[in-house]
Amino acid sequence: MDMWNGLEAHMFGDGPELANELLALILEGKKTATCWDAAEGLKGAAVGKPWAVKDGAGVVRCVLETTELTQRRFCEVDARFAFEEGENDRSLASWRAAHERYFTRNGGFAPDMLLNCERFRLVEVVSPPPCGEGSGVGVSTPAPSVEHPHSQTLSPQGGEGFSEQSR
Repeated sequence: MDMWNGLEAHMFGDGPELANELLALILEGKKTATCWDAAEGLKGAAVGKPWAVKDGAGVVRCVLETTELTQRRFCEVDARFAFEEGENDRSLASWRAAHERYFTRNGGFAPDMLLNCERFRLVEVVSPPPCGEGSGVGVSTPAPSVEHPHSQTLSPQGGEGFSEQSR
């Protein structure tokens, strides 16, 4: 498990390009949710727990805090959750197509597969280090305070995680 300033550090997706795309959506405020195959376990996720997000080069770029963890089957994911994942046109149909490809590519897909579904909030943006300084530790800036629309529905059930380096 990678660590950064005492926090677990994860990369979204299954490769550098996707990691950068998903990170950009988080930094734009479009992506406030994610999911993964429940068979992968919780991978350290817990409601209220902060964690760092790495870009495609493995550099920490922000800190998130988990606000909700639930489990549901792939076929039970609703339009609201798909929208909060922030990807493509944010529709449920688009979410289903993209995630079926992702899960197929990463070990298997089934319409009734159990997913860990996580909602999170951006806590801090970390600027990359200046060119030529390879420490990987940048300057951090607190994220603007925004009330998460689901903050009143926190749930200690479920979990979060992705492959060893991703979430």
